[in-house]
Amino acid sequence: MILPDGYSDVPPGKIAAVVTHLEMRERPALPPDPRGSWTLRHAHAPDPDWFRELYRRIGAEWLWFSRLRLSDAELAALIQSPSAEICALVQDGRDEGLLHLDFSESNQCELSLFGVTAGLIGSGAGRFLINRALERAWRPGVTRLWVHTCSFDHPNALAFYQRAGFRPFRRQVEISDDPRLDGTLPRDVARHVPVIE
Repeated sequence: MILPDGYSDVPPGKIAAVVTHLEMRERPALPPDPRGSWTLRHAHAPDPDWFRELYRRIGAEWLWFSRLRLSDAELAALIQSPSAEICALVQDGRDEGLLHLDFSESNQCELSLFGVTAGLIGSGAGRFLINRALERAWRPGVTRLWVHTCSFDHPNALAFYQRAGFRPFRRQVEISDDPRLDGTLPRDVARHVPVIE
């Protein structure tokens, strides 16, 4: 569907985001890791409750909701799939970042989820985590790595991905039910996106 030029109404109870898709076609040279005490832990067959809790802590402020609406069985199938690689960024023994690589498409990898908790934004932890993501994603046979971000995300997210070597190739508008109105997320999160009932 092509939206008309100019303004388009978003119905009450809905949210609309501009989604930017980015890709890279070859493994980039990685800059040095920033100084920090982070480590990466591979989460083998991760528990859905663990995943949801970390997903919420990282993404509630940015209106991450899609994984929260999945049943336990649906989420387990997604994150425990043989084509999924889930890792946590660990600081001081606590999981503070999340990385989900999806290898379900032949010769491709989707950076399906990527983020760090609010206290680590700007600390260099994101750079550390994207370096690990790029190392793990570019396994033999992979010829394309892609990711998407949206206008609800941290204001520096798009530029961050571009600095890492991704190039934009597609833009979409996504309209969804506001997750704060059905209890999926607390009503007071993401104040940069007003609730309109």
